[in-house]
Amino acid sequence: MLSNCSRFLLSNATKCAGCQRFLHTSPRSFAETTQNIFDRRAKLIQNERAAINPDLDNYDFLKEEIGYRLSDRLLDVSRKFDVAVDVGSGRGWVTRHLTEHSVGRVTAIDLSPGMLDSAPDGEVKAERIVMDVDGADLPFNDASVDVVTSCLSMHWVNDLPRLFREIHRVLKPDGVFIGAMFGGDTLMELRVSLQLAELEREGGFSPHVSPFVEVRDLGSLLNRSKFTMITIDTDDLKVGYPTIFPLMRDLKGMAENNSAHNRKLHLHRESMFAANAIYADLYANEDGSLPATFQIYYWIGWKPGQNQPLPLKPQKSDISFKDIGELDKILTKTGTTDLPKDDK
Repeated sequence: MLSNCSRFLLSNATKCAGCQRFLHTSPRSFAETTQNIFDRRAKLIQNERAAINPDLDNYDFLKEEIGYRLSDRLLDVSRKFDVAVDVGSGRGWVTRHLTEHSVGRVTAIDLSPGMLDSAPDGEVKAERIVMDVDGADLPFNDASVDVVTSCLSMHWVNDLPRLFREIHRVLKPDGVFIGAMFGGDTLMELRVSLQLAELEREGGFSPHVSPFVEVRDLGSLLNRSKFTMITIDTDDLKVGYPTIFPLMRDLKGMAENNSAHNRKLHLHRESMFAANAIYADLYANEDGSLPATFQIYYWIGWKPGQNQPLPLKPQKSDISFKDIGELDKILTKTGTTDLPKDDK
């Protein structure tokens, strides 16, 4: 039974279009809700600081490797792409490896002008655009791009569904979206060690490692964005460090330090030493080094087109699985037939 207060709210809400939006309970309403988790301005500052570091090349090892693997997957597609776009290009992790026989021209988009300016020129000269793609429209016409790539940048985007829809919009029919993103198990050793250390030293913990997407969410996101023939695979890379401190230095050098709104700006010295001891106690290798896990999700998704292969029709069987134990009797009774040439 409704209270008088509830009746009042419902009766007035039906007269107000704005209030009806809050009372709507369909799954679609909740699916379109965007959580503003990351501070994009803080991420820009972190990238700009990393870009002016004279030792910047020393921190390229991870993104350089993933960018090479991503460009190699592009070469597996047996056709030339006239127009390519690299979203979150950074220092050209993908564009520096593209070749003229696979890509005609490429546009590199990134949040940080410093990172784009420090990117080396590749075989395919890239046009560079500085913009924040989070919540923005991509500066391309509908169905004007053949391939979109992205390497280790989208885990800092708040509105991934909108960005994926924008990529789908600008792709031509039968265009392809190839990317790589950090997965949920990335830096799980560091996350656990810092949490246990702060619980011990301070009686509570704050998030020092930002959240990452799970593989099931990535697949769902690609499906909801109307991509087809989706393929996702996972690769775990482990990098060894003598202590926790070189790891944190590398993360800062790669501009991968935390930029979540709820991040703690200061980490106490005692907590850091405690985290290093816990890290070594729980995860140390036999040689004493500390492994840092970087889980990478690679994906490829296609925009539907007329020339794409269609899935085969489901096949029917004349024999039930419950009769599998009597298969010899069934074959003796029914005999065998030769398959048509088309079915072999």
